[in-house]
Amino acid sequence: MIDLEVLRPVLRGGWGADTCDPHEQDWHTGNPARGQCGVTALIIQDLLGGELILGEVFAGEAKVGYHYWNRLADGREVDLTADQFQPPEVVVGGQVQQRPPGPPRRCRQQYEILRDRVFEALYGGRPKQSTHQ
Repeated sequence: MIDLEVLRPVLRGGWGADTCDPHEQDWHTGNPARGQCGVTALIIQDLLGGELILGEVFAGEAKVGYHYWNRLADGREVDLTADQFQPPEVVVGGQVQQRPPGPPRRCRQQYEILRDRVFEALYGGRPKQSTHQ
């Protein structure tokens, strides 16, 4: 199994406008984690297992979106995209989400682009078979 400290810079290095959730309008190189939470959480789960956690994002009293992160089997919570939020944005709650079988329905292209970059950097190519496809 890959170590999280090895995976962290590889994931962060793979982020770009083409891996960002298309509904996110604020992505830029100065905030590369913006809109990357869903695809990042899925790839962490692919490689490290654990659970997907989903919270809500509020700006003041208004709900402005959702945020994904991971809980590993040892209980550690891993959120590589938490630094995307700027005041007054706050993540609230956090419920375990069951991952449906097969590729993601939302952001599938972004997930595949980032997954391919990560697997290329870590292993020199795509996996022969993903545990979730």
